[in-house]
Amino acid sequence: MFQSKIVLWLFNLQLLFCSCHKESSQSDFSKGRHFYKVTKIGDLASEVNECSGLIKTSKDTTFWTHNDSGGKSEIYEVDINGKLLSTINFTNLINEDWEEITRDNNGNLYIGDIGNNANKRRNLTIYKVKESEPSKVETISFHYADQERFPPAKEDMNFDCEAFFAHGDSLYLFSKNRGNNLVKMYAVPNKAGNYALLPKGEVLINAMVTGAAISPDEKTFALLTYGKVLFFGIKKQQIDFKHPKKCYTFAFQQSEAITFLTNNILLISNEQGKLAKVQIEKK
Repeated sequence: MFQSKIVLWLFNLQLLFCSCHKESSQSDFSKGRHFYKVTKIGDLASEVNECSGLIKTSKDTTFWTHNDSGGKSEIYEVDINGKLLSTINFTNLINEDWEEITRDNNGNLYIGDIGNNANKRRNLTIYKVKESEPSKVETISFHYADQERFPPAKEDMNFDCEAFFAHGDSLYLFSKNRGNNLVKMYAVPNKAGNYALLPKGEVLINAMVTGAAISPDEKTFALLTYGKVLFFGIKKQQIDFKHPKKCYTFAFQQSEAITFLTNNILLISNEQGKLAKVQIEKK
């Protein structure tokens, strides 16, 4: 217990020294002011002991969340303060390493069994679930076509993903960036199949990406890291890295999940079970 407290203390200390300098000088982000307002609003229910994903339900006032590797094959509906409202158990699915959840505009949820810490996995899977009929599950399988070694060399450890969102007929995935600080973006169709993915772009981010979200007006997407949130513009409905906007520092322990409440208000959770509402300056 004492050792784990020391590790967490060192981690939090490192977050305090996070900056957007490299992103500003090498990736054309402007440095945003500190968030206008950060409000800690609750604690997630005890069932959610390692929160790794967060998305609004179709009710628009509650949220789906889940645990990561080793957790139960369940998603949990919680209110904005973290209170548990309902649970869906997927008896036929295995939670090898669930790292993200999102939904599209057609009533479908996507649960990403895509965690790949050691960069050795070849069975990466996203489950497509009809929110109104959760017994209906489709499987989207994929592998990274640019990965040649399992695992790759240490400097090429960039085939782990904990972040994606739905847009149009695709899901957009962002690598966690364990090796060379280059975050890669991939796109996979949002229908059942087995796909080989090649990167659609890359950007330097000097932190590990743990979550992603798209704004309600679909004009902005955000990437969450340990210590920062980075915003990109969306032009002509194209998801790419061509329009970096602002980089904000944000220390909230092990921040793992992010979703938009409005175009300028975010909900962020961390692995310690805390929830924060974050109001940013208007973009």
